[in-house]
Amino acid sequence: MRIIFMGTPFYAKAILDKIIDTPNMEVVAIYTQPDKPVGRKKIMTPPVVKTLAQRHNIEVYQPQRLRDKEVVEKLLSIECDFIVVAAYGQILPCEVLEHAPCINLHASILPAYRGASPIQQTLLNADKKTGVTAMLMDEGLDTGDILKIETISVEDNEMAESLFDRLTEVATVLTIDVLKNFDSLKVIKQDETKATYCKKITKEDGKVEFVDAKEIYNKYRAFTPWPGVYLDSGLKLKNISLEDVTSTNKEGSIISIEKDSIVVGCKQGSIRVFRVQPASKKEMDILSYINGQRLFREDTLS
Repeated sequence: MRIIFMGTPFYAKAILDKIIDTPNMEVVAIYTQPDKPVGRKKIMTPPVVKTLAQRHNIEVYQPQRLRDKEVVEKLLSIECDFIVVAAYGQILPCEVLEHAPCINLHASILPAYRGASPIQQTLLNADKKTGVTAMLMDEGLDTGDILKIETISVEDNEMAESLFDRLTEVATVLTIDVLKNFDSLKVIKQDETKATYCKKITKEDGKVEFVDAKEIYNKYRAFTPWPGVYLDSGLKLKNISLEDVTSTNKEGSIISIEKDSIVVGCKQGSIRVFRVQPASKKEMDILSYINGQRLFREDTLS
């Protein structure tokens, strides 16, 4: 079985690693995003998928635009049985979609959460269940026919990194299952009336106000480690928990100061804060912060 693989981040790397290790599956080419400058020194860094490919001596292609004529022509010259796509980051043109069955692994139960941030959206909405959908790609955004779905439960306090890791493991197993049993799978069209979308996360999405404690906590779950959750002052809430969802309080008021944390009131509910990071400073425990700011009970955290 000859496979062209397209993907870029760790999610894709785990799937690619599984394919490489599976007998009778040969990855004949890998498409990933171009190297990017990383860190303050802007050091050009390859995607993790590229690093894995080079370790196994697999040909790597990193086009700026997959739609460019010469890029498409080169891809079409590579014989394959399947094209597997996992968080690649580019739209596949019609010619590529017609070259071989294109299988995409999307981290949601489609048609829910089509788009760039399904894991974060699951946590923002406090869903109790999510999963990975293997689908046949078409020209739309995550609109292709469903091949198979695997679901998992989501814990009330689950964080994005944990959920990401668990869904990645589901995706690796599902990929091999679908490739091996492709001919016997019954495809199902997506129900367009149930389709929802999620956008690319930006730094601005992490800004919070002390209005709804549950919303703040779900943003914390979804946006840790990036972009994190922070106040208008730039103070980042680095470690928090949900205290209650029903009380009514003055927004941002310090309700209690305890041994290792403080409880902060929201218009609805309250949160417990353990650690923070002031703008342009190092992370610290909340008691050190409020002592430095001379904040006391009934003062406003800002």
